[in-house]
Amino acid sequence: MKKETQAILLRIFIGEDDRHEGRPLYKHLVELFRKEGLAGATVLRGTDGFGKTSHYHTTSILRLSTDLPIVIEVVDTREKIDHILPKLEGIVTSGLITEEKVTIVFYEGDETKAG
Repeated sequence: MKKETQAILLRIFIGEDDRHEGRPLYKHLVELFRKEGLAGATVLRGTDGFGKTSHYHTTSILRLSTDLPIVIEVVDTREKIDHILPKLEGIVTSGLITEEKVTIVFYEGDETKAG
């Protein structure tokens, strides 16, 4: 069975070396989202990228970077995203935050079938 609902995808672009109170920022954000009861969060580590300074970050052995791009993705209702955004203002001091409307598609299996 398939169910669909509307939600907001929040993406936070930061660097791997970004910190909050001495801890990696991405870890702090994931814990904050969990504590605030958001549906879930995923941290993606980029292999290549650059930001507003145009400084190139890569995992290439010839240009090994320690500050690789990090993207944290959170999908939840508009109300929950609106609730969390003000809390990010004092925490994400450099980087980029985007949001977009998305459709969530849930697929539920037939529980009568044993597999």
